[in-house]
This record gives sequence, structure tokens and C-alpha cells, in this order.
Amino acid sequence: MIPGPGETLTTADYHAAGEPFRIVDAGPMEGATVLDRRSWAETHLDELRRFLVNEPRGHAGMYGGFVVPPDDERGDLGVVFFHNDGFSTACGHGTIALVTWAVDEGIVDVPSGSDRLEVVVDVPSGRLPIVARIADGRTASVRFRNVSSYVSATGIEVDTSFGLVEAEMSFGGAFYASVAIDDLGVTVTSENVGDLIALGREVKVALAGHGSAVHPTDDRLSGCYGTILHETPGADPLHQRNATIFADGQVDRSPCGSGTSARLALLHHHGSIGVGAAFHNEGIAGGVFVGHIESVSDDGAVVTTIEGSAHRHATSTFTLDPADSLGLGFQLR
Repeated sequence: MIPGPGETLTTADYHAAGEPFRIVDAGPMEGATVLDRRSWAETHLDELRRFLVNEPRGHAGMYGGFVVPPDDERGDLGVVFFHNDGFSTACGHGTIALVTWAVDEGIVDVPSGSDRLEVVVDVPSGRLPIVARIADGRTASVRFRNVSSYVSATGIEVDTSFGLVEAEMSFGGAFYASVAIDDLGVTVTSENVGDLIALGREVKVALAGHGSAVHPTDDRLSGCYGTILHETPGADPLHQRNATIFADGQVDRSPCGSGTSARLALLHHHGSIGVGAAFHNEGIAGGVFVGHIESVSDDGAVVTTIEGSAHRHATSTFTLDPADSLGLGFQLR
């Protein structure tokens, strides 16, 4: 919980392809599953989320996760994700960072001399089988097999301040609206962040109640989580670059792991990629996630794997001065 007078809270801070992931043990949470614990956290841990995300301890782009037990004995870890506006249902970059941390901290054992480790992580959207590649005693990369991903709508016209755009909705653990921006006069580069945030917000708001973002079995997974603004920077259609705008105008610095699964579902739907082919998805900070389709179901849903790397950059110890009038902090972009 939020540290009281004389108390501290320590976090392990990682990034995956430039996107931060602040790892926290917040203690026991109620619920039989990670999705249940996410619901409990929304009610009971929102102040702690704000404490960890807001300035001066964080920033508008901060992301993190509370480590929790798995759903059952077949899992190794569970995680409840949080961001600048609440708690998400899926997070690929956070999953990659969490497994890297678990290896670094000895939470999961790496057999002596082994170059790979299998781990099972439960996230709110489901169970993720994971393979960590070990080289020179460290985690070189993490590859997770995501929950089933599928296309729920194409050809959705959205009127924006940048003109009429066409959005496509797909699920990769959360619902994402994809918009191709190759012809919009704005590119996925740091100098265009303001425009990217504005466009991403407009699309998300327009599709907030869209029927294509309703999950068929659990409404807690419903809603348009973010907008993937993507472009093809070269001649290879399987190398794309994107900026995912989610939560309250938050910019994913990485290529977005669950969003990469959502993109793979659309690429397969349009006949642009088959089983086994590599999709190189680049984020605005320059990092790359590599995605593959493992299998396709009769209804067109795809099972994907996403691979990337994470790096520890800090161990942070926080406190809250009871005389600090800023309290849980603030956000400035």
C-alpha cells in the first residue's frame, strides 16, 4: 500500500523496447483469478496506482504491474497491469519485462546450463505460455503465446480533425482500433507525438461504445482500449511501424505486444501473412517485436507468438512525506 511516515516502497523498473514497466508487490489481493484480482484492484488499489504513475514519481507514460499469484498450480506468476488511467486487461511489453525480472530475481529457476526456460504467466485476459531464451546467464529475449486473437470489424469510418479515416477493430487480449496513416501526412516519429495523440484519442472516443469492441464471454474485457496508428516504412509489408495511443492519451513507446497480436489477426484476415511468417513491428522509440502466427482456427482467429527483450534500468525506493501537499501527485504532458 502507499507508504506511511517512515515507510518506503521499492519497485523494480524495466523497459521493453523503450516502454516502462514498474514491477511492484502490493501484497495479497482478493479474487480467484487474475481477472478477478484486477477487478478488486480497480476498487482498492487505485490510489496506489496513482502514487506510482503520477509525477513526481512517474509521468503520463508510466506503466506497471502488481505481481500476484497465478490462477492455479499450473501457472508460475500472475500480474495485474496498470497505467495512467486505470488497469488494463493485457500487456505484451509488461509480460516480457515481468518474465525477465522473474529470471533476474530467481523467482523462477533456470536449470544449470540451459539456454531456454518455459514459464506460465496468468494475465487478466488469460494464460500465456512463455519461453525465455537464456544467453550468458541473462534473459536475451522472451516469447509469449498470446490468447486467441481475432478481427471483429473492418471498414469503420471515423471522422477526425485529420480527415475521414478507416478503422479496423481486432482483439489481442484487448480491443484495438487500427488506422493506417501512410497517406495522412503524419508519421510515427517523435516530432509528431502531439498529432498522434490527438488522432488516437479521437478514434478511441468515437469507437468507445462500438459493438465490435464487445467481448463475447466476459464484459470486463470489452471496450476499445487503444488506437494503433500504423505505417509501412519500406517495401516490406511485414515490417510496420506504429504508435499505440491508449488509456488517457498515453503513448506506447514499444511496438505494443498485445497490439502486435491484434495487428497479426488483421494481416492474416487480409491475406498479407500466413502461418510461420515473421512480422517485424517497430515502435516509436525504435524497438522491434517479432510476431508469428502459430495456428488459425476455423473461424479465422489466430494464435500468435510475440518476442522481444527487456532491460532493468532502476531499482526505485519511494516514500510519501505526510506534509507534501501534492500527495499522490499530478500529471503534465
